[in-house]
Amino acid sequence: MIEAIRPAGDNRDAIESRVLPVRPIESLRVVTAVAPYRGRFAPSPTGPLHFGSLVAAMGSYLDARTHGGTWLLRIEDIDRPRIVPGAAQHILQTLENLGFEWDGSVHYQSERIDLYREALTKLQHGRYVFPCACSRREIEARVSKRSIDGAPLYPGTCRNCLPDGAVARSWRMKAPDREFSFVDRVQGEIRQNLAHEVGDFVLFRADGECAYQLAVVVDDALQGVNAVVRGADLIDSTVRQIHLQKSLGLPTPSYAHLPVATDSAGQKLSKQTRARPIDSSRGTSILVDALRFLGQSIPEGLHRAPLSEFWSQAIAGWSICRVPGERAIFIAA
Repeated sequence: MIEAIRPAGDNRDAIESRVLPVRPIESLRVVTAVAPYRGRFAPSPTGPLHFGSLVAAMGSYLDARTHGGTWLLRIEDIDRPRIVPGAAQHILQTLENLGFEWDGSVHYQSERIDLYREALTKLQHGRYVFPCACSRREIEARVSKRSIDGAPLYPGTCRNCLPDGAVARSWRMKAPDREFSFVDRVQGEIRQNLAHEVGDFVLFRADGECAYQLAVVVDDALQGVNAVVRGADLIDSTVRQIHLQKSLGLPTPSYAHLPVATDSAGQKLSKQTRARPIDSSRGTSILVDALRFLGQSIPEGLHRAPLSEFWSQAIAGWSICRVPGERAIFIAA
């Protein structure tokens, strides 16, 4: 069984940020259970902050502050076709307007592509990955079985060698045929067989861009993140990330996956489903809505309190044990 690490345990820069200094992959060391708590919030700039994103930000922020820990902010902007100009600045401004205080500078994934390539090289040397010539359309035509994400389960066409005359389009991580497990602080024990439920998964795409799974593992390790609190829509990716961490010799943080907010059709609130942007002028009122969604006690009159008082009371009263152990919760529009 893979055991998640249990962590023991302000100064905010201007929104114009610089990149934090990084360490080479080889210099990273395993974070021990007694290391100071380091959490993060990592939105994608594909549109304005919405209620679902606010819930993830609040859960990660309160858990970090309750542990006396560090809360980092990272903009995950490597999926360039989906980036909306100005969205990153809008997200940062909304968080600031609502009283969130992050530690250090904001990190942008797009400025660390070389480090992701370095990690891929290390995986190549360890023979954990292989070049793949298959297009999504070709995979769709060959298989009917679906992965846990709903994508076609890769049939292993190029796993041992490229077919004659084929040209590599991407790099895939080999998925071992064995069960992995980890204990989530909210959802409990999670078990997954990578080969059967996910298949060999892409790390570098045909367009030359790094895939999310590798980027997030490298970033968390480089930033010393040892406690990940995020939405349950990412829980099925976690075993892939743990497998990558082990293969790269990197630490495995603890994980807590919060329920995601869904609409009446059962779809997760997101930019793709046109979730309404957060109106930061509502101030404490919208923060109380998020706190209530996370199952926390709401002191009388908190919705009328100034931001500073809201955060003081929310931090003092936070308990991750009260967060509903569900993957999704419907909220009325």
